[in-house]
Amino acid sequence: MTRRGWLWGILCVAALATSRAEGQAPTIGGDETRPPGSAGSRMGPAPGAGASSFMTIGGNDSSLGGGDSLLGGGAAILGPKVPSSIMQTGPQVTAPPSQGISAPAALPVGNTPLFGTLETPGAPEDLGPADGLTLQMAIERLVRENLDLRSKAYEIPQADADVLTASLRANPIFYADAQLIPYGQYTQQRPGGQTQYDINISHPLDLSRKRAARINVAIRARKVLEAQYQDAVRLQIANLHTAFVDVLAARETVRYAETSVNGLSRIQEITQTLQQKGENKTRADVDRVLIQVQAAEIGVLDAREQYSRAKRTLATLLNFPPEQTDNFEIRGTIRDEAPPPPPVDELIRAALQSRPDLNSYRLGIERAKSDVTLARRNAYQDAYLLAQPFTYQDNAPQGLKSATSYALGITLPIPVYNRNQGNIQRARLNITQTQIETVNLERQIINEVRAAESEYRVSRQAVERVESQLLPTARDLRDSLEQLFKGGEENLVVLLNGQREYNDAVKAFRDTAVRHRRSMLGVNNAIGQRILP
Repeated sequence: MTRRGWLWGILCVAALATSRAEGQAPTIGGDETRPPGSAGSRMGPAPGAGASSFMTIGGNDSSLGGGDSLLGGGAAILGPKVPSSIMQTGPQVTAPPSQGISAPAALPVGNTPLFGTLETPGAPEDLGPADGLTLQMAIERLVRENLDLRSKAYEIPQADADVLTASLRANPIFYADAQLIPYGQYTQQRPGGQTQYDINISHPLDLSRKRAARINVAIRARKVLEAQYQDAVRLQIANLHTAFVDVLAARETVRYAETSVNGLSRIQEITQTLQQKGENKTRADVDRVLIQVQAAEIGVLDAREQYSRAKRTLATLLNFPPEQTDNFEIRGTIRDEAPPPPPVDELIRAALQSRPDLNSYRLGIERAKSDVTLARRNAYQDAYLLAQPFTYQDNAPQGLKSATSYALGITLPIPVYNRNQGNIQRARLNITQTQIETVNLERQIINEVRAAESEYRVSRQAVERVESQLLPTARDLRDSLEQLFKGGEENLVVLLNGQREYNDAVKAFRDTAVRHRRSMLGVNNAIGQRILP
């Protein structure tokens, strides 16, 4: 073999030795959540993404069991002699991810437990300082600063990267080889040859326009992600509503508890005065009232701790620094000072138009349709255009002048068999499946709106009745028993029983008012718009 032949042989062997094959083993029951730091998506299921299980980007059918087939056969056939998988833009299955943004976990509703007693203050509800944090300000800060939402927001630029990936074109292939290299030398007794050295370039031709279909799928997947992110914001605002009302309720509970201490202290003073005057009041009566006062004071401590805890929960949602979790004040009220919402039919129409989770499924239907187009186009492999600008035939062993030449060629797959029938059928079924899920979600939303409107209406009536009937009746009973106690007509036990009944009425008023305030914000959450303050 000549020196030039050895060089070409070493070059070819080196090119083959440096190639690398990559594959993915089958996965069963994969986790839908993303491990921290991985390249996967922090996503739950994405509407309309069920058709992309086995679709390959470049049209190669290796995922169907064909493996990496060679585009050329024998050594003299024009065309690249390399695995067709390297013609793909990437090893992943379709460009857009088949996951979606997961919803934030719902915050549990606080019940504001209380150890002591309550009494309504004579002054109106304290709205908080004029520069306090309002609900609107809290919503704006939540969208801007909440760490969970900030993390999920990165899914959008990642989807832009998927669009870029889907738009990438396959690179041409450079291939060089040496053929008919003898073991030793060709002779008159053992003729052969000529030894030939080839350089060729193959370029894939996307005749079925798979790239355009990939881009369309990636763009529609991005739109689904945007709607899912909007729904994640809606659900996180619902958590903010829970935390904000918890703070309002805890703040009012502190006021009620402090007022209760003042009222019981007044009864203690009256009892001590009557006992000192010897008007049929004993030391045991004074001690009974003292026990109630001490229990009310413990209730104030408990209410203040609940208030601080509720503020810390709110501060965590709003991403306040740790040193500021107890140093901010909110401005708002648990009382309903707004007109009632529109009729329930109008609320349902508004919800069906504006709910981002429903919009994500509607967009998912369009994404599923684009998957059908991609599956159809993936049924056809790329053609390959061959340009062989240099072929060198070594005629030196025959004592003749060596020759150079060039060649042109094209490799066209013959679509005798449709190797993508299963993916096309899967994509078609996914459209129907997504449409059924959309109808199911519409009905769920209608039920949610009806339930939210009913809760608002019933809780509003309950607040009005408790405030106008139950609370005044219990207060009048307590006041009349106090006057009878002062006149010596009733004993302390009867007065304390009346005080306990009044305390139960105050608790009912507080709980009902908080429940109604939550129902107002629940209407907003069910519709996906803020129509109540």
